[in-house]
Amino acid sequence: MWSMDLSAELDRPAAADHGHGVPGHPLTDDQVFTAVGTLAMLAEPTRLRLLWALREGELGVTALAEAAGCTPTAASQHLSKLRISGLVDQRANGRARLYRLRGAHLHRLLDEVVAHTDHALRGIPPHA
Repeated sequence: MWSMDLSAELDRPAAADHGHGVPGHPLTDDQVFTAVGTLAMLAEPTRLRLLWALREGELGVTALAEAAGCTPTAASQHLSKLRISGLVDQRANGRARLYRLRGAHLHRLLDEVVAHTDHALRGIPPHA
């Protein structure tokens, strides 16, 4: 299980802004390791459902559990992993904990993953 802190990676400028991760530039080992860790966190159905629900904004554990079709206990465990990995932020609201996606990159990544999936499921050719 991946338990690295991806927060430093998520705060970096977009690839095009600093010349890494663009055609003609090989990925560094750190970039590959961090990308694999991020994708591994997305590769679990409950976590993907939790992250997808958070695209709409801040939510508490109960609402997230309902959206993901799991118990609040299971949602909390997954959210903890997502928080440790730097993919979600958490804040206290009284006794409740509210979660949100950490950064626009993750929002765009989720959109692209689901768009790719929709194309594959519907037999739509890839975009040029």
